[in-house]
Amino acid sequence: MEKRTLLGMLTPSSNTVLEPYSSAIISSLVPEVSVHFQRFNVMEISLSEAALKQFDERPLLEAAHLLSNAQMDVIAWNGTSAGWLGFDTDVSLCDAIHEKTGAAATTSVLALNEVLEKTQVKKLGLVTPYLDDIQEAIIKNYESIGIQVVSEVHLNDRGNFSFSEYSEETIEQMVRKVAENRPDAITIFCTNMRGAPLAERLENELGIPIYDTVSTTIWKSLRLAGVDPKRVTGWGSLFSVV
Repeated sequence: MEKRTLLGMLTPSSNTVLEPYSSAIISSLVPEVSVHFQRFNVMEISLSEAALKQFDERPLLEAAHLLSNAQMDVIAWNGTSAGWLGFDTDVSLCDAIHEKTGAAATTSVLALNEVLEKTQVKKLGLVTPYLDDIQEAIIKNYESIGIQVVSEVHLNDRGNFSFSEYSEETIEQMVRKVAENRPDAITIFCTNMRGAPLAERLENELGIPIYDTVSTTIWKSLRLAGVDPKRVTGWGSLFSVV
């Protein structure tokens, strides 16, 4: 049997979206490529001390260790916490995952930021389900790397499970609203929202690239594993970014 490519995803415990969507995105690559998941406790997205502690490195590294038992080629943090905690937290986490497991490592946010750099995005549209103060923190962090959020819509929800309950129609309306200011790109910034399947159709409708953070995680994981993301079709222009 030819060597398989195994992609591991660190998954918030209350997330019900990223697993089926990640599997759907790579479905045309199976059995050559497969995606595998390990959960750790995440119940609320806020700036409270308890909510922030959910993203301490220790539980993520414990989950990464369990994934490494199955000899993952890549282990990714499929979540967006660095958006409000600071991008350096994901850099540190990736270094720690690689040191602990030997696997290449990435995150949803670091992958998104790489795409934004490659596509020279300076004006960003931001769609999230998050609370006001979380949204403000994300906007400030993007300003710190020279990207202006020129339009945003958020649902002011502390979730996390509830994020998966919003319909595709709701997300479509949010994206269309953000598109009114004609940003260079729009990100659906949450791995528990049903945005990934909408990207290609909304890109064709609006003429603006749409980068969903479940999709950015898969895009970068494939690249790290040496699999051409262009082999993924039907999920938006992201997978053509080189």
